Order: sequence, then structure tokens, then C-alpha cells
Amino acid sequence: MLRTVTLRAGWNLKNYGGCIGCGLLNSEKAMVASARNEKYCINTYARPPIIITSGKGSYVYDTSNRRYLDFTAGIAVSALGHADQELAHVLYDQALKLIHSSNLFHNQQSGELAELLVNSTRESGGFDAAKVFFSNSGTEANEGAMKFARKWGKHVAKPGQDKYGFVSFLNSFHGRSMGALSVTPQPKYQAPFAPMVPGCTYAPFNDVEKVREFINEGTCGVIVEPVQGEGGIYEASFEFLSALRSRCDEVGALLIYDEIQCGLGRTGKLWAHGYYPKNCHPDIVTMAKPLANGIPIGAIMATSRVADVIGIGDHGTTFGGNPLACRAALSVVSRLKSPALLSNVTDVGNYIKSRLESFVQKYPKVAAEVRGKGLILGLQLNVDPVPLLQLARDRGLLVITAGKNVVRLVPPLNLKKEEAKEGMDILEAALDEFVQTNA
Repeated sequence: MLRTVTLRAGWNLKNYGGCIGCGLLNSEKAMVASARNEKYCINTYARPPIIITSGKGSYVYDTSNRRYLDFTAGIAVSALGHADQELAHVLYDQALKLIHSSNLFHNQQSGELAELLVNSTRESGGFDAAKVFFSNSGTEANEGAMKFARKWGKHVAKPGQDKYGFVSFLNSFHGRSMGALSVTPQPKYQAPFAPMVPGCTYAPFNDVEKVREFINEGTCGVIVEPVQGEGGIYEASFEFLSALRSRCDEVGALLIYDEIQCGLGRTGKLWAHGYYPKNCHPDIVTMAKPLANGIPIGAIMATSRVADVIGIGDHGTTFGGNPLACRAALSVVSRLKSPALLSNVTDVGNYIKSRLESFVQKYPKVAAEVRGKGLILGLQLNVDPVPLLQLARDRGLLVITAGKNVVRLVPPLNLKKEEAKEGMDILEAALDEFVQTNA
């Protein structure tokens, strides 16, 4: 016998599959699971009332076994899609051998992964990488990079000089722990936790004229995203990054590129900064999200002059660089750097971008602009995108927001062309209904 279930506002039976009885039973499962999370987990996310239970390739499934085409990829994490068989076998094999040994001892996997990252970066036209420090997340990678910059500042400062300042850029996002949050100049994130770490200054993004004004002799580090992700998918210009590099060299500051969301193949090159010449390259690159396709790991990759300043005891981590995470990342990075996958990112990304641009022409009152490259793309709307996201989800497509009124598309990097077409067809149908409903 079916029990009565009250669905949340804005949801109906079509959200729960074709079988009404099965849908109700499974919707109840979802609601019970949601209620349990809300009761026992500290609630910091606004979530829709669905529970994702499994995934395969570019698709995920909920408690009703309803399929969704996933253009979020776990927020740009699942670059090789869900339930990747090679990764699953690697994890199983390593788990049977050694998961953790602590950083008091060397392990084989961390050295192999560091070597792969350094060599692949140099071979792909990236910066002069030399050494790597492993963390558990992107935020931790940025925190570590900030510590490295502070140590660098003490190393190069003149006698009696204070050289501990950081410059970051409006609309950026670098994490939620106190150091990373302090270089994330968005009031909605910072205000509840003020005051921020001293010495952080915020400059306009892509404003070449302001570079000299904000970066000075007291600056130890400048942190910037080559493509702003959370901020709304904005690419840094060649002129801007070149000016940052030049000014950092003048004042003896480190240039840090946060490639946590835009790196490791998402733009169609291994690194977003690989599109720029050497006079735009950084001293440090931070990475995380797709590094192990969902297994928690982050990294700080630095030039030799930076790495040489960091000594024993200067930084540490309990779990960072453990054998399991590094073995997973070895499998993932070896595939993310492949020419075939990077070519797919460019080709499929160009197709999606062309479809998005057609939506701007078709729905000029709603859609304003398309930004990004490869498979980090944003559709700028003139209206709140949340109702559109709900309509797309009703039809089986998951997309997310970024910045102010931006629909963000960051699907798996091995997304097939037919899957890209399916996603764009769903988004177009959702836009049709959205425009008709709000005419």
C-alpha cells in the first residue's frame, strides 16, 4: 500500500520517472535521505530534492533510476565521467596493497605522479615546472601556495622591508578556508567571517592600467584564475597576464595561477596558461578538481626557484600525496593529457559553444552572451537562471550556475558529440518553455 507523500513546491510526478507508484516510493526514499542529511549534516548547500545514487559515463541516476545527462561533472571534477572502469580497477588494486603510510616515509606513487605532472606540463607548452607538493583539495593547494609566497617574500625582502601582501582580483574564487577566502573578494563569502587575513588587496580583473597601482614592493604573491570559473566564466586577456608577469618580476612577487577549475584539459590544452607565451607564465600553478576524477587530491606545482625556498618543516599534510590518491591521479592524468582527449574537448566544446551562440540569437531577451573555451562555458542570461535549471533538470539535463545569472557548462571531457547534441536539445527545449512561460 502506498503512503501519502508530500512533494516539495515546484515538483511533480514527472520528476520521479514514468511509474507513478514506483516514482512515489522512490521519491519517498529521496525525501527520507534528504531529511536525514538535513538532520545530521551541517547544512551549507541549497540542494534540489533528488538523490544521485549512481553514474555511468556522462550520465547519473537518481533513486527512481531516472537518468540525467550530467553537464556539471561534479563541478568540473569527473573529467572522465562516472564509474570509469580503469580508475575503479586501479583503486581496487591499490587499496589491496597500501592506502596510507604517512608523509614520514616516501611512497612510490607520489614521486611518479609529481614526475608525470612536471614533465607533461613542460612538454605541453606550460610553465617551467620543477616540483610538486600534494594536498587534499584545491582550497588547500591555494593555502599552501600562499604560504610559499609568504616564505618567498621573507627570502627576497630587503632588510626591514615588509613583503607579505597578496593581490587577487574582483569576481575571483580561490576557496573557503581563511587564507583562500581572504583572496576571494566576494562579500557573500567573506562577510560572515570577517575580518580577513591582513595584507590582501583586490584589483579589477583584466584591467591592465591598474596592475602597477595594486602590485608593489610589499607584494609577495599575486593569485589569478586564467579563466574565472565560479565568477562567471571570464577569460584573462594576454595583455593582462603579461602585465602581471612583468610587474611581479619588477617587484619580486610570485605569480600564482589557480587552475583548479580551468586546468588539466578543460580548455582543450593541458593547462589554460598553455595558450599564452612564456612571458605570461606563472611561478606556481594550483590544481585539484579533475586530478583524480573525484578521489580527493590537490597539488601545488612550482618552479625550482620557488621550491628551493621551501624547506623541511615549512609545510605538511596528513593525507596529501597518499598512495591511493596518487595512484588514481596517475591513471587520470595519463589520459587527460592525451592528444585525442584534448582534441575532443576542443571539437565538442566548439559545437556546444555554437549552439549556445544560436540561443543568444533565438532568445535575445533572455540570453545575452556566451563565454569560455573548450568545455568550460558560460551562457550569460538577463534573468535569474534558477528556473531554467529546474526546467532542464525536469527534462534530464544537469547544469549549474556561476557568477551573476550565468548558466555554467562543465561536462566530462570525454563527452561524445551525440551527448553534446542531446544536452543542447534539452537546454533549447527548456529555454523554449521558459520564454513562453515568462512572455
